[in-house]
Order: sequence, then C-alpha cells, then structure tokens
Amino acid sequence: MNSEFDDIRPFAAGEVKQAVESLLADRQFSRMLKGFVPWMPQWMRNGLIRLAFVGVNTPLQFQLRFIKPVLKRILKKCSSGYTFAYSGIASGAERYTFISNHRDIVLDSAILDLMLHEHGFPTTCEIAIGDNLLIYPWIKTLVKLNKAFTVKRGLSPRELLESSQKMSRYMHYAINEKHENIWIAQREGRAKDSSDQTQESLLKMFAMAGEGSIVDRLKDLHLVPLSISYEYDPCDYLKAQEFQMKRDNPSFKKSKQDDLDNMKTGIFGQKGRIHYEALPCINTWLDEVSDLPKTEIFAEIARRIDLQIHSGYQLFPGNYVALDLLNGTSTYADRYSEKEKQTFMDYLQSRIDLVKIENKDEDFLRERILTMYANPVVNKQKAIETKY
Repeated sequence: MNSEFDDIRPFAAGEVKQAVESLLADRQFSRMLKGFVPWMPQWMRNGLIRLAFVGVNTPLQFQLRFIKPVLKRILKKCSSGYTFAYSGIASGAERYTFISNHRDIVLDSAILDLMLHEHGFPTTCEIAIGDNLLIYPWIKTLVKLNKAFTVKRGLSPRELLESSQKMSRYMHYAINEKHENIWIAQREGRAKDSSDQTQESLLKMFAMAGEGSIVDRLKDLHLVPLSISYEYDPCDYLKAQEFQMKRDNPSFKKSKQDDLDNMKTGIFGQKGRIHYEALPCINTWLDEVSDLPKTEIFAEIARRIDLQIHSGYQLFPGNYVALDLLNGTSTYADRYSEKEKQTFMDYLQSRIDLVKIENKDEDFLRERILTMYANPVVNKQKAIETKY
C-alpha cells in the first residue's frame, strides 16, 4: 500500500481488526447499537460483534459478510425490487470507474456493489465520499471498512488543487495497481431537482494524474457512465422543504442533524422499483474528441456522459404523470392509467403533508416535487433525440 494515500484511502487488509476495536470503544457507536437491541448489555453486544468478525480480514470480506445481508434486508422491506443492465461492459478482469447520477447519499454505491457481486464481477467498488458526511469518528471508520476513500471538502483554492491532484493519483493507483473498481458521483452533492449534469471540474480532476494526453489519462480510468433510477425518492419532500427554506432565507444551510436525517430517510424510506444501467465505457468514443481545443474537450466529454446517463434512465408511470401535471397537459397519458395517475397524485399529497416548516407554501412544494419526477422524462427525451 502506497503510504502517500494513508489520509484518504480505505482500510487495507490487516487493518480490519483494529478498526473494529475502535468502533467498539466509541461511545456514540455503542449508543447507536443499543438502540437496535436495548435489552442486550454492552459486553454481550461487543462480544457478538467480535465473534462475527472472525475470518474477516479485508473490506471486501466485511462487505460480503455484513453489508450484503443488511442491504438485501433493507431492499426487501423498502423497495419493490432492483434490476441491473450492463450490456456495455463485461464482468471479467477489467476494472471500471463508474460515474453516476446521485440519488441517495448512502445506497447509490452500496446497491451497485451488491449488483456487481450478484452478477459475477470479481470485486466491488471503492467509493468516493465527501468528508462533510463523516460527522462522527465511528461513521468514518465504518465507511473506510466499506471501501470508501475520502474527498476533502471546504478547502482553500491551494488546498483544493493539492487535494484534487492527490485524489486523481489515488484513483489511477486504485484502478491500475490495486485492481479495484471505483464509484463516484458525477457532481458534488445530489441534484435536488433530478436534472443530472456532470461537473467538468470532476473530469479535470480525473486527468490530473496518469500519462499522455487528456484522452489517454481518462482512458486509463475506464470511465463507465452509470444511470440510477428510483421509482420514488424517499428524500423528495426533504429536498422540496430545503428548496423553500433557501428561497425564504438565502443564507440557510443544512445542519449535521439534517444530513443524518437525509441519510436515514434515504436508507429506510420506500423507493418502489430500482434500476441501474451501466452504459458503454467512454473509451469507445474518447478518440473522437481528442482533436478539440483544451478549452472545449472537458465540456464535450461531460455532455456526452450526460447523454449516456440520461438515455439509461428507466422511467415509471409517476414520471410521466408528474410532467403532465407540471405542464397542465395530457401529452403522456398513454404511458399511465387513471389508477396510476391517482396513485401518484395521492403520493404527491402525502409527501407535501410530511413537510413541517413555518409558512409552508404547498403550491411551491408541489411544483418542486413534480419537477423532480418530471426532469428524467425531459432529459431522456432530449438524449434520445440528440446525436453525438
């Protein structure tokens, strides 16, 4: 393991036991566990956890023994099933950097890991996660056990440049030396209106390390656009609430508790159907943009990645209902029944009812939630009609 990356990398083989002991010694982690089994004394909880970790020496083993069964239980209870399409890539020895739209803080990468494992891929993904979400030490320990590497936030321009260069070097190292897959969101934070766009700055960071031209450096990471579709977004009402709070108070910022509430709601809220679609690796077309001026190349690559992600959306009846309601039309009435329309309208009102703030603006909240569900239809339609 290259020591240059010790401050950002996941735990390595041989570090798992020490990480578990640090978790068990953490008071906040113990209080969290007590909430699940309040009748069990701490010494018994800790003993059972140590016993469960026998034979677990790597983060991948941790994922398969602990994260996989927990995640499958959550998905069974909180979704109507999940599907994975990956005709554009192979489940062989190649490693990929999955760059995806961002729907859930915790589950986007976890569900991908589960799908890769269930479809015969040789390993899961190392996960890029912002350190702003590592609110407590036990959370940092837990995500590093789950193969997460840290993206540092809130830096000065100079620190940001140095951090970006290091992260780029680490990603190239993880793909080519550690032979790991990587998952990273296409932008910092979730697109709260579900209109997913790739940040050019992210692509520039990818190309800071490696050798050769910009195209050569990007090819080295084997970037695969990944499209994530949820029938229902458990955090839709929280996003709408945040939109109003920022509208009413432009200086509003979420608290740590808000982040925790979003994570908990995203994990345990109802999602309906879930679909992941891995589109073809961008290496298949990167040479086509190699002659563009440096000032244009990243914008064009981002545009093409967006087209792939948008084209991979799986759309549900509620998406079409939302767009028709938003526009006051029946353009997509052939895509849903009256029963499905009423179901979505009832769902919409139930989400608005969950918002508990002063000066609640129901019309504004309704428009925000409708926009979240309508934008995937708009963007997929544009992607189908657009050619490279």
